Amino acid sequence: MDVRVFQKGKLPSRHVTEGPERAPHRSYLFAMGLTREQINQPLVGVASCWNEAAPCNISLMRQAQAVKKGVAAAGGTPREFCTITVTDGIAMGHQGMKASLVSREVIADSVELTMRGHCYDALVGLAGCDKSLPGMMMAMVRLNVPSVFVYGGSILPGVFRGQQVTVQDMFEAVGKHSVGAMSDEDLAEIEEVACPSAGACGAQFTANTMATVSEAIGLALPYSAGAPAPYEIRDKFCAASGEIVMELIARNIRPRDIVTRKALENAATVVAASGGSTNAALHLPAIAHECGIKFDLFDVAEIFRKTPYIADLKPGGKYLAKDMFEAGGIPLLMKTLLDHGYLHGDCITVTGRTIAENMASVKWNPHQDVVYPADRPITKTGGVVGLKGNLAPEGAIVKVAGMAPEKQVFSGPARVFDNEEDCFQAVKKRDYVEGEVLVIRYEGPKGGPGMREMLATTAALYGQGMGDKVALITDGRFSGATRGFCVGHVGPEAATGGPIALLRNGDIITLNAITGAIDVDLSDDELKARRAEWKPRETDYGSGAIWKYAQTVGSARDGAVTHPGGKGEVRCYADL
Repeated sequence: MDVRVFQKGKLPSRHVTEGPERAPHRSYLFAMGLTREQINQPLVGVASCWNEAAPCNISLMRQAQAVKKGVAAAGGTPREFCTITVTDGIAMGHQGMKASLVSREVIADSVELTMRGHCYDALVGLAGCDKSLPGMMMAMVRLNVPSVFVYGGSILPGVFRGQQVTVQDMFEAVGKHSVGAMSDEDLAEIEEVACPSAGACGAQFTANTMATVSEAIGLALPYSAGAPAPYEIRDKFCAASGEIVMELIARNIRPRDIVTRKALENAATVVAASGGSTNAALHLPAIAHECGIKFDLFDVAEIFRKTPYIADLKPGGKYLAKDMFEAGGIPLLMKTLLDHGYLHGDCITVTGRTIAENMASVKWNPHQDVVYPADRPITKTGGVVGLKGNLAPEGAIVKVAGMAPEKQVFSGPARVFDNEEDCFQAVKKRDYVEGEVLVIRYEGPKGGPGMREMLATTAALYGQGMGDKVALITDGRFSGATRGFCVGHVGPEAATGGPIALLRNGDIITLNAITGAIDVDLSDDELKARRAEWKPRETDYGSGAIWKYAQTVGSARDGAVTHPGGKGEVRCYADL
């Protein structure tokens, strides 16, 4: 590559490396062993969510080194830094989960601040667990410097007595144990084998869903998001990502050139087609918000409604992310969607080519049954659908992948809980009855605060054999590992006086994922009368990061964002 294309006249790093007045700044760079040639090259931030909290992130430091080699080989100077991650598998089922969604904003903010403070010219971001993926992508489109996303890869499956298992089986094992269907010894045995390697949760839970999004939206190299964390090929993808970001600098291709309305629609399409996590309906609007694009829950749900479900992935199906990679990867999924008119092929990607150009050489693999042809889907509607009604005027979301049509309609009396812990204890004690609609409220973005996931409760229900015999609704979220009739993101949330705050035990709730309805059998007058009696609740967070988040966070419909986004931007960082 011709180094002359890297003249720094318009790059952010000129503010810290050019001219006699920047001699003090350059002295810091010399102190770290950089040469004058390296200082004169573009400075590329290599942001990693590495930590020792969980297997999702543990391989990111090694992968970051491969990215740096790629950057250096292509004429750039990599500058590595880390940001936080809150791993949902560890945070699940207790107060720690309140930190999860908040961490998405902290990741985006901290990457932005590091990039701004040191005037880096481009970004390669590595992420491994749930909120770190959208957080990193949000930072990329916010900063709008040339950027490439790298997923750390999924975990390999565990094996328990000859059967493949994932962390989903662990949470469901807790439910089995609570009703005596699993012994102490069996529980101890499965917990030692369920997670056998580095990598994020192995099925189409939130991490793998957002990894699939990263390729479909165009921010990641084709095939890079599918390779499991332990596979050596990951280092090749990382090095190639480091090299390609230098090409993006040379051609001035930026994230907002890539993340357009059409690209967001492509991303929503692959979520539905793969039976992905309902959390995508929160993260895609947040990514769009950073670009100044209006793309809310209802926009996402409309894409979900008309997209076929074609990837037979857990938790609703049979296979893991590793299996899809070995069958042909995310490009195999995208190829059949493109061929049958479900994707916009003209969207540019980090390769510098369009989706259609990237897919041109992808061949259909007839020797696999992980991904079905889009004209012969598992089901005609997507694996995730949106709901709306008098109980959720701002919408709600439910995953139906793997659910039979007759199971997609549910009506029953409400059993109301004002936090997840109370509901979990009732489930643990079997203090509920078949046919009820369990309601967990005051767990929304503002009311939680932090919009917790309810996997501990939903998995316990499944472990007790009651997963399809009760329904559960919440203004909080569900893990991508959740299955059953579980409706999340109910809005407006209880903390703002939404209808879910007005429910009482025994109110009849009807859920219909086929027609997209969520209603309570109460008249407008009755709801109005109850609202007049309703009083806001105080949370138990009066200071700190979670309190701060609650002061600014908006509705789940718009992605639970905390600032004005691209529409409020006066001048983008990349143009400073």
